[in-house]
This record gives sequence, structure tokens and C-alpha cells, in this order.
Amino acid sequence: MFFTYLRRELRRRRKAALVVASGLALGIALVIVVGAVSEGMSQAQARVLQSLYGLGTDMTVTKAAEPPGEGQAQGRPRFEFDAKESGDDSDQSSDMVIVQGQSLADSTVAKVADQDGVADTVGGLSARVMKVNGQFTRGEIEPGQTPPGGGRGGDGGEGGSGGDRVRGGGAAFDVNSYTLFGTDVAQQDLGPLTSSSITSGRTFKAAETDAEVAVVDSAYAKEQKLKVGGKLTVSGTAYAVIGIATADSGDAAANVYVPLKQAQTLADAKGKVTTVYVRATDSQRIDAVKAAVQKNVPDTTVTTSADLADTVSGSLSTAADLASGVGRWLSVIVLAAAFVVAGLLTSSAVSRRVREFGTLKALGWRSGRVTRQVVGEALVNGLIGGALGIALGLAGAWAVTAFGPTLTAELGRGTGGFGGGGFGGGGPARQTAGRAVDIALTAPVSLGAIGLAVGLAVAGGLVAGAFGGWRASRLRPADALRRIA
Repeated sequence: MFFTYLRRELRRRRKAALVVASGLALGIALVIVVGAVSEGMSQAQARVLQSLYGLGTDMTVTKAAEPPGEGQAQGRPRFEFDAKESGDDSDQSSDMVIVQGQSLADSTVAKVADQDGVADTVGGLSARVMKVNGQFTRGEIEPGQTPPGGGRGGDGGEGGSGGDRVRGGGAAFDVNSYTLFGTDVAQQDLGPLTSSSITSGRTFKAAETDAEVAVVDSAYAKEQKLKVGGKLTVSGTAYAVIGIATADSGDAAANVYVPLKQAQTLADAKGKVTTVYVRATDSQRIDAVKAAVQKNVPDTTVTTSADLADTVSGSLSTAADLASGVGRWLSVIVLAAAFVVAGLLTSSAVSRRVREFGTLKALGWRSGRVTRQVVGEALVNGLIGGALGIALGLAGAWAVTAFGPTLTAELGRGTGGFGGGGFGGGGPARQTAGRAVDIALTAPVSLGAIGLAVGLAVAGGLVAGAFGGWRASRLRPADALRRIA
């Protein structure tokens, strides 16, 4: 009887049911879209941070910044070229490997590993290679000329027009700069290289701790026409290219990766690292580990992924703020308004059915049965609204993914982020502009969002049913009799 009456009443009042369901659907759809966009922002931000932190890295430890004027006096790069005795023009080339940031003793890695809550650590050395190559060209000596009317010959003496002159000659040099990272090949599950996938060749072997081998980022390999099996010369040492790596985030942490010992030798920084990458035993203990390292390992700066996320600027940050702030509040307001409107419409519909419910009570229906009937109708309306809201929400999320803008994220201007605690760790990196990364906006819808939509639909139906049920429970058979009369 309950379901028969329910089906009949919903068919009779299709328009009213559709209005209630549509209001709930709009509110639920907005919640789904805003939640999907927020999740997309979180994933985009994670992709940006991956290129600096690497997969599984919870924090980095770098040397604390020294006061201005202390420990920062570094000589300017000096390139020397050998003199050539040959009369032929010849190519000249020289390069220099400069440590990026301030160095820590590699014993710091063990000190950090000893802190409570630390699961794993690995050290790395960031450097920049500046390579100058070009050619000196000899000039041609042109003898002096004797002026008309006599005088001394073209020896450049008195009465002459001048001595011998040199025409042409000079030098043309190109400067090429790229980043190099020394990675601990015995422990490759931490550090920036883990945010890249080997797309050609292979990665390092654990035994290649001091081997002259290199893994090259795919973008740099394409630019320099490097392939697996080729050679890359750094400071006179030829490194065999064993693999090509493609960054998962689209922006690699370094152009070239070599074993840590090789990087220390090239940069004249034996026993030094610039960054210690740390994985905590539990994500809930990251703050505690950070505090322990700062207390027990002096002269260091600890940066977590959450700290680095705060330095992300650009349109990605703006959109994330809108989605998490304005968007969520707007969805809450719209959803609350939809619940109230659904309740008022249901209550109003009950008021128009006074004769019907009064007659039913006169025929023996109890108030509880009438109330259950009204709540049942409202609950079905809510479920219909939930189904429509899920469909609209999925369509909206798909539209955002398909037609959404490409966002720009910029990491680490000034003393934070890229220069402060991520890859690079300070020094020269602090003085450079942040890294800009383009991220396509997506709006993934999770099963949790679908479950939330169903829960909201049920809640909306119950709210509307509560309004209507309260109104229906107050009806008396006498009201129906007065209407009939």
C-alpha cells in the first residue's frame, strides 16, 4: 500500500517533484564540481613538488643560510685556455663545475638518519656546469705604406704614414650552462631522480658508485642530440650516457645525473652534499621529525613538502585558493538554500493536500503513517535530485578537464621553496627566479565524492520530509470535513 500510494502521488505531482529534485541537484552538482576541482589542484601541486622532492620524500635538510657577508665570498668563474703554437686557428674549450648552494658534510646524512621517526635518508649534490667553447682567429698583418714625395720607407719611421697594422682576427665563444646532480646510486628510492621515469636505456646500478656514467633528462638530451651509448664530456671526463629520463611532472630537477662521488670530484667538493632527502616513518610524524632535526642537527634548515607548497604562486595558487575558499563556501550556501527551499516546497505541498490527508485520517490512518508517507515522497525526490546532481557534477567535472585552462605554477622566488629547502638548497639558487611549470587543470571525481553526493541527496530528502511530515502530523480530520463542506 505504501509504495503503491507513493508511486501514484509522485506521478500526480511530477512538476512539484521535479522542482524539488532540481534544486537539490544543482546544490549537489556544485559540491561535486568544487570538490573535483580542489582535488585537481592538489594533484597539480603534487606534480609540481615531485620534480623537486622526488617520490616518497617528506622533507629536505639543507645548510642554514649564513648572515649576509659571511661565508659567501666566492671567486668569479675563471676559464683558462692553453696557448697554441700552431699557426692555424684552433678551437678552445673549458668548463667549470660550481656547487649550487651551501655544502654540508656528508656525515650530516647519518646524523639525520639517527633522529627518531626517520625511516630513510639520502644525500645529493647539486651543481651547475658552465662550459665555454669557441675559437680564436688570427689577424693579418698589413705593412705600412710610404707616403708620396719621398721620406723613409714603410718601416714605420719618420715621414712614414705609420707602422704595420693588424686587420681582422678576434675571438668568438659560446657559453653553455646546465644543471648536474650527484645522486647516491646505492639508494635510488629517494631524491629528485625518482620523479623521472627511464624512457630509454637504464638507470644506475648499485655498483656504479664511482663509475663514469650519466643519466640525462630527455629534454636536455634532445637539445644536445645525446643518445644512449653516447658520450657527455664534463671537465675533460667523458661520461657514458646509459639512460634517458623523462620527468613525470614535465619539469626535471636536473639536466644530468651522475654518481655522487663523481659529482663531488667534478665540483671539488669531496665529502660534501647540498641536500639531504628524508622519508619519515609515518606521515603524521613529519612535524615531529622536523623539530627533532632542527634541534639536534645544528646549522641546518628543514623544509617539508607542506612548507614548499606554501611558496607555490601563479595562477595555480590563485585557482586553488578560489576552489578551497570561495568555491566551498559557495557550494555550502547553495546546498543549504536548496535544502531549505526543498523543505518549504514540501511543506507547502502538504498544505495543499489538507483535504486528502484529513480524509485519510478520517478513514483510519494514524498521524505516523501520514508522516511516513510524506517523508517517503520527499526521500524519493531527494534520491532523484541526487541522481541528477551526480550526472550534472560528472558533466561539469568533464568540462573542466576537457576545456579547462592551463595553469602556471612558480616555485621558490627569494629565500623560500626552490632555493630555500628544495633542490638547490640556497646559494646561487636563491638569487635566481623561481621555476615556472605549466599544469593542465583536471577535475577528477572520486568514489568518495559520489558517496558524499548520495549522502547529501538522502539528507536533502530527510530535511524536506521533516518539514512536510511536521506539517502533516498537525492535520485533523475536521479540517478535511470543513474543506468538503
